[in-house]
Amino acid sequence: MPEAIGGYFELELPDRGNFPHDEGILLNSGRNALEYALRALGDVNRLFIPFYICDVVLEPLDKLGVPYILYHINHNLELEELPTLQKGEYLLYTNYFGIKDEYVKKLANHYGSQLIVDNVQAWFSKPLQKTITIYSPRKYVGVPDGGVAYCPKNIDEDSFEQDLSFDRCSHLLKRIDLGLSDGYVDFKEISRQLVGQPVKRMSELTRRLLSSIDFEEVKNRRRKNFEYLHEHLKDTNLFEVPSMDTFACPMVYPYLVDDATLRQRLISNNVFVATYWPNVIEWAKEGELERELAEKLLPLPIDQRYGESEMQVICEIVSR
Repeated sequence: MPEAIGGYFELELPDRGNFPHDEGILLNSGRNALEYALRALGDVNRLFIPFYICDVVLEPLDKLGVPYILYHINHNLELEELPTLQKGEYLLYTNYFGIKDEYVKKLANHYGSQLIVDNVQAWFSKPLQKTITIYSPRKYVGVPDGGVAYCPKNIDEDSFEQDLSFDRCSHLLKRIDLGLSDGYVDFKEISRQLVGQPVKRMSELTRRLLSSIDFEEVKNRRRKNFEYLHEHLKDTNLFEVPSMDTFACPMVYPYLVDDATLRQRLISNNVFVATYWPNVIEWAKEGELERELAEKLLPLPIDQRYGESEMQVICEIVSR
């Protein structure tokens, strides 16, 4: 059937042209982007993954029966030791908070095609030649789902069913009409629904939403907010933030502080900071760096919805 002419109106979503990674393999989630990449490689005998990572990464590994080994990172969020990889072994590295671009390049030079870059937190970081790379737009913009993979095209992506996303948008719509609190239950439920989803092609709705976003403005606003927080908080930040000219665009401002009350103080003042990641507290032993990061590192929001006035509010709360 030809596309309908007339009838009721849909959401007005201007097409701004190609969005970042539109040329990648467009899928329905970040974890399924990893599954697609592992299936495309076909020869994965073992995968090295960091202790400091979200446990959803285990979903595709368990589904495909891929054995894995956990490795430690240091205070710079870099590998404590570089493992020697045998044939069929791969290393997954997370570009933490979108600020480890330069280290990703070093790992790519060392491991080449045996490196899998988890750029789920680094939407604007470009994929490197010969490395497998995955992305998730949900960490940067308001879309219901979506993922991108750069990997060998050994699988016909058109053989996968296309996803449908219209019933995953209630939290996005409620936040506009009702506010954050009223949409949070929906957000949690929709996140739960993404668990166990088969690999599918990105929905037309998610693709249209991504194509309508001014990503240059997103990038500029995030960098500006990051710079403001760093200028005002760097003297009390126990984490050494790399120079801004070494990464494309951050997801959050990583603020490491030995203050057990600050997280709740921020939340009590409607500044919501996530815990990256609760599972790490279970995986890592007392005294290990990864546990310290999970408990004490606060990912302060710097996204494109906010400007200097909101960053000033954050700094005032931190300084109390």
